[in-house]
Amino acid sequence: MARSYVVLDVFTDRALAGNPLAVVLDAEGLDGNQMQAIAREFNLSETVFVLPPTDEEHRARLRIFTINHELPFAGHPTVGAAVLLALRDEVELATDFVLEESAGPVPCHVSLRNPHAGTATFTVPRLPEILDEEAPSVEACAQALGLDRSDIGFDAYRPVVASAGVPFVCIPLASRSALARISPSAGRLIGAFGGTADSVYVFCRDDEGEGDFRARMFGANMGIHEDPATGSAAAALAAVLLQGEKPAEGFTAYDILQGVEMGRSSLVRLGLDVAGDALSRVTIGGGAVVVAEGVLHV
Repeated sequence: MARSYVVLDVFTDRALAGNPLAVVLDAEGLDGNQMQAIAREFNLSETVFVLPPTDEEHRARLRIFTINHELPFAGHPTVGAAVLLALRDEVELATDFVLEESAGPVPCHVSLRNPHAGTATFTVPRLPEILDEEAPSVEACAQALGLDRSDIGFDAYRPVVASAGVPFVCIPLASRSALARISPSAGRLIGAFGGTADSVYVFCRDDEGEGDFRARMFGANMGIHEDPATGSAAAALAAVLLQGEKPAEGFTAYDILQGVEMGRSSLVRLGLDVAGDALSRVTIGGGAVVVAEGVLHV
């Protein structure tokens, strides 16, 4: 059967930057094993499969796969799929719809820039939290990243594990110099973080004013993999920023630059809605650009 697919660059407004994503349309009839095999064939950080929604008022149901396993939720697949579906719907300027993911329904707002690009902002389906009992030590983080102990932490920030559906080791770094000097090995990451060694998210303040924070994300499942942009990690970071930045009630946005060291500059817009001392809503936004289209014969 012929199934169309589209490759987009996500969390960017230009081609050949950001985080590449494959979206397989017409995915009805594929089972999980076939989807996993197709994701391995694309060999990108994530591949999305678009299916009819279970609720007819929703736009579509998404299944999201890395090259190794299925995810309940992920940021750049949601942004990329939302922009692509709005393009396919021939939306003139903007639209709102709900996507279904394993983590729950995901409300999206999409604005189109031209026939090949747009931006999407979605509400994270699960509010992030800090998993206090799993906090790694400063010493373990420094050793795993090949840094000095003094490179770990800034202000009141210390390493924690946070999750908005997918857990990440969130490690604050004292400077952009430390961010650039990271030299992890798979063995050290696995030894330090065990099951979360595939989701190690490091961040620092952006002292040159390009954004509010700079970040990098590493995984160790098959050697060292670095991700150009990680929306689910930014969503988890919202719980960390709530404690560290203490934003005022209402809405606050933070720009997070990622992928710069890889030559795949990405911009993730993280939004926090705060009521009292708690998060009431978290949003992730960014751009997406179509770079290729084709047909799968599977």
